Amino acid sequence: MAVLCRVRGRSSIRSWLYTIATNVCLTASKPRPIRMLPSGLTGPYAGPDRPPIPVAAAEVSWLEPLPDAWIAPPADDPAAVAVDRESLRLALIASLQHLTSGQRAILLLRDVLAFSAAETAQILGTTTAAVKSGLQRARARLDELELEPAELLEPTDQRARALLNGYIAAFERSDAGLLEQVLRSDATLEATPFRDWQAGRVTCIHILDAYVLGTPGEWRMLATTANGQPAAAVYRRDADGMLRADGVVVLTATATGVSHVVKFHDPALVATFGFADVLTH
Repeated sequence: MAVLCRVRGRSSIRSWLYTIATNVCLTASKPRPIRMLPSGLTGPYAGPDRPPIPVAAAEVSWLEPLPDAWIAPPADDPAAVAVDRESLRLALIASLQHLTSGQRAILLLRDVLAFSAAETAQILGTTTAAVKSGLQRARARLDELELEPAELLEPTDQRARALLNGYIAAFERSDAGLLEQVLRSDATLEATPFRDWQAGRVTCIHILDAYVLGTPGEWRMLATTANGQPAAAVYRRDADGMLRADGVVVLTATATGVSHVVKFHDPALVATFGFADVLTH
């Protein structure tokens, strides 16, 4: 470590590592389209009743959830940066769809990882003035989206945990009635890799009840957190009776219920969150 410090002069190891990681990510993102959620593609589906139709993998580059454990510092590390969950939610849910790669990098480094403007400029190889201007434009864009983070509940809030438990119970019992107690009247539901998404509790519950819930015991969910929000690793019972990884679901919990549900249909994500591919009990 002493050698690395000498190599980087006055730069900290943390800043040096983020410089490398950020530049790699920015380079990798140049030839790729912006990652999206279904709601970033079109309005809510209002056509004939039918199951959601998946989009070909080549058509859309989908957003993925981020385990909180990858960003939140250990509680016993006094030197670690305290991550603001509100900033994390905004950066990982909305900004990745609506900001340029440069604005995303600035927002993450400044508002999520708490680097100073000067440190961010050094990491990105630009000026402090450019960082301040980029952050201002990023925040202005988020304001245009009319996000209301103040009403969101922390994942550790007992009300948020109760909502997550209720959502899990609804699936594990195949009980659409439980969703009535969990979802807000204006709730929205979307899932990758499906283009269609639904708005309104009645419509959301209908889609889930008609095409997703299945029979009691078909689903199993294990609570976790993602993007600063309550979430669950999702398992589905296959034809052999095995509970196999199916993906991750993330809930937006508010004091009046769940306002937004995003299901990421990717079995590999379950391992990303530290869970087994198959449940044995």
